[in-house]
Amino acid sequence: MGIRVVLAEDNTLLREGIARLLERADDIDLVGIAADRPELEALIDKASPDVVVTDIRMPPTGTDEGIQIAAQLRKNRPSIGVVVLSQFVDHAYALALLDGGSEGRAYLLKERVSEVDELLNAIRAVAEGGSVIDSKVVESLVSAKRPATSDLSRLTPREREILSEMAQGKSNAAIAAALVLSTRAVEKHTNSIFSKLGLSEELELNRRVKAVLLYLADAPGGGG
Repeated sequence: MGIRVVLAEDNTLLREGIARLLERADDIDLVGIAADRPELEALIDKASPDVVVTDIRMPPTGTDEGIQIAAQLRKNRPSIGVVVLSQFVDHAYALALLDGGSEGRAYLLKERVSEVDELLNAIRAVAEGGSVIDSKVVESLVSAKRPATSDLSRLTPREREILSEMAQGKSNAAIAAALVLSTRAVEKHTNSIFSKLGLSEELELNRRVKAVLLYLADAPGGGG
C-alpha cells in the first residue's frame, strides 16, 4: 500500500499537473483533490491521508490557509505529514510552519514541482516524520541575517545534539529530560547556539525556529 496523499491547490492547471505527477509514482496513492480549505478539511476527515500536499494561499481568504491547516493537523492529527507549496520565497511562512516542530513538515517552492523527484522525495520524507525546507527559503533567511549554514560547524557536538532535539519541537525541559541534563545546562547551550548562529537578538520563538531551519539546511539531504 502506498503513501495516501490528499492534494489541495486552487490553480486548475497546476492542480491537474501535480495530480498527474503523483499518480505516476508507484509508492503514492492520490486519494483526494481539493480546490479550497473547506474541501481540504472535508477530504482529510473522509480519506485519512498520510500526507497533505497543499498550497499556502487558497480560498476562502487567499492568505495562509495551508499554514493554518498544518497547525491544525499538528494539534489534532499529528501523524499526518504536510508539504506546503508556495509561489513566494518568504521565510516567515517557514517560521510559521515549523512553529510546533519540524517533524513531518516540508516547504517547497512551486517551481520545484517541475522537478518531480523534489516533490516526491518531500512527500516520502514527511510521511516518515522527516523535514524538507527549500534551499531558496533557507538562502532568504541567511541573507536576512549574518550567519551562513557553515556557522553550524562552530557548534560543539553537544550543541548539535541539542539543536537536533530542538528540531523535533522539544522545549528546553523536554531536551533536558531526553539528554539527562539539567534545564539550566540546556539553557546555557541553547544561548550559545543562538550566539554562534547570530540569532541572539531575535525573539525566542523566531530564533529557535531559525536555528532549526539552518540545521535542516545543513543536514544530509536537507534544504530541498
